[in-house]
Amino acid sequence: MENKRIGGHYSHRYDSELEEVVNRVLAMGGLVETQLTNALQAFMEGDTQVAQEVSENDARVNSFEVSIDERCVEILARRQPAAMDLRLIVAVIKTITDLERIGDLADAIARMAIRQAEGDRPRKQLFRDIETMGNRVITMLRDALDAFARMDAAAAVRVVRQDFAIDSDHEAILRQNVTFMMEDSRNIGRMLDITYAARALERVGDHARNMCEYTIYLVKGRDVRHIDLKEMEAIVEGSTSEEK
Repeated sequence: MENKRIGGHYSHRYDSELEEVVNRVLAMGGLVETQLTNALQAFMEGDTQVAQEVSENDARVNSFEVSIDERCVEILARRQPAAMDLRLIVAVIKTITDLERIGDLADAIARMAIRQAEGDRPRKQLFRDIETMGNRVITMLRDALDAFARMDAAAAVRVVRQDFAIDSDHEAILRQNVTFMMEDSRNIGRMLDITYAARALERVGDHARNMCEYTIYLVKGRDVRHIDLKEMEAIVEGSTSEEK
C-alpha cells in the first residue's frame, strides 16, 4: 500500500519501514476479517471443520501481533519518530491489540460452533438475527481497516456510527433469547450459546470502533476516546488539528 501521508523523509529506508508496518497491519486485518467470517459461517451452519480451522489459525493472528509489535519497538528505538510518525506507531500498536482480541473472539465463536454441533442445533430461524448482526459487524471491521489504510478521519467517524446499529442488534437478540428461554426451559442451553455469540460480535464492534478512534488520533492528533459522537464529529470536521 502506498499512502500519500507516509513519505518525504530524508531517508527513503525510513519511509519503507513505515510502509512495511502499515502493510503488515492490513495483512493482519485481512486475516482477522477472514477468521471472523469463517467463524460466523461455522456457527450458522454447524460446520466443525471450518470452526477447527479458525481455532488453528488463531496462532497466526497472535504471531502477526508479536512481529508487528517488535518492529514498532525497533523503529521507536532507531528512528525516534515525532509528530505524525510517532502517532502512526502508537496507532499501529493499539490497532494490532484490538485486532488480536477480535481474533480471540472469532476463535471463541468457532469453539461455540463445535459445541453446538455436538448436540441438537436450534431451529435455523433462530440464527437469522445473528447472521444479520454478524454481517454488519464484518462490514464495520472492513470499513475500519479501510479508513486506517487511507488514513481517512471522516471515514472513521462514519464507521463509528455503525456501532450504534450493532448495539441495537445485540439488545434485540438478548430480548428474543430471554423470551425463548421463558417459553421452554429446554431452550436454555442453546439460547445461551447464541447469547454468547451475540455478545462476542458486539465486542468486535467495540474493537472496530477503537480502531477508528486511533485513525482519528493519527490524522487529527486528538484523542477522541470516551467522548460522544457529536464531539468526535466536530473534531474531525473542524479546521483545528495537529496534522503535521
